[in-house]
Amino acid sequence: MSVVRRAGLVLAAPVLALVAAGLIVSALLLATGDDVAGFWSVMTALPGERAIVAIANQSAILYLSGVAAAIGFRMNLFNIGVEGQYRLAGFAAGAFAGQAWLPGYLNTVAAILVAMLVGALWAGIAGALRAYRGVSEVISTIMLNAIAGSLIGYFIKQWGERTGNATNTKAMPEGSRVGTIALFPESPVQLYGLALLAVVVGVLFWVLLNRTRFGFDLRATGASESAAVASGVDTRRMIVVTMLVSGAVAGLIGLPVMFSQSFNYGSSFQTGLGFTGIAVALLGRNHPVGIAFGALVFAYLSQQANLLNIQAGISPDIIEATQGIIVLAVVIAYVVVRRYRVRQEQAQVARQLDDEAPPGRGGPPAPTDPTDPTDPAAPAAPTPAPTPAGGAR
Repeated sequence: MSVVRRAGLVLAAPVLALVAAGLIVSALLLATGDDVAGFWSVMTALPGERAIVAIANQSAILYLSGVAAAIGFRMNLFNIGVEGQYRLAGFAAGAFAGQAWLPGYLNTVAAILVAMLVGALWAGIAGALRAYRGVSEVISTIMLNAIAGSLIGYFIKQWGERTGNATNTKAMPEGSRVGTIALFPESPVQLYGLALLAVVVGVLFWVLLNRTRFGFDLRATGASESAAVASGVDTRRMIVVTMLVSGAVAGLIGLPVMFSQSFNYGSSFQTGLGFTGIAVALLGRNHPVGIAFGALVFAYLSQQANLLNIQAGISPDIIEATQGIIVLAVVIAYVVVRRYRVRQEQAQVARQLDDEAPPGRGGPPAPTDPTDPTDPAAPAAPTPAPTPAGGAR
């Protein structure tokens, strides 16, 4: 299969999925009596400078969440606990930074490390239960989400500071705060400084998968655990380490907003990003570049949802349905395209085998030589008549 055709098939799946999702959403809007034209006029409008920066900020956060989920998915581990991991890690980082035990940006770096450590340890619990007790990581991570929420509520109630009707961790000192980056000089919204963590994590994720022994073992175990065991891979160790790495990345999700906008952990901390990251990872097919595309799509939809009710009188809840439809359409489209590609490759291999087959075994019939007695296709020589007994007289 040519390179151009392979590239076309790679692009065909997301394009087919987006077209199918658009048709389904339009049909849904018609069924509910909403303005279809108004919906698409809002969704296809070019965002302004402020909206572009907001989309970039949200894309960076969703990318971190998507990578955290994708690390587990590449090994057939369903880390549903990204939500609890990043919330507990965010609380730990906010509480540590608020104590100001270290000066300046040393406090910031230490808080980032604390967030990664807490997220890794919380995910490692589910990894250890799966590796050594056979407990499904889906069940354990869901339960750990609930436990993390309860722990955060207890810790904030005990040691948090009350500001009005909200209870937050102590605000971090100004020297530990990370500034913003002005993408547009006059825009009131600026890019979070720690949004650049998404770029660093994306590069490291690609290197980990494609340039390290751990990445090879990760992909091999995800493709076939029995084959990985036969080749000497310690699957128990891989499960635990994979969950630790996934949790460490999850610990970074809430930091861009905390260190550039809210400066503490409290009621303004954004929740629900862990579950959205699962959808982003599925949309991006667990690939570093694909996850970036998925994060951008989800961030754009979320940003435009704010305008639906104002400009078109449509409930923003339709965006959640749209996101779910897109994920389902992508999954189905990739299956269809993959089956088509497999059939095309099988047909190509069959044609090559027919062309290279030896004579008499599926290839064209070979020419026969009637004078060659070793040729199986040559006519048999006539049998001589028997000689009478006693010889000729």
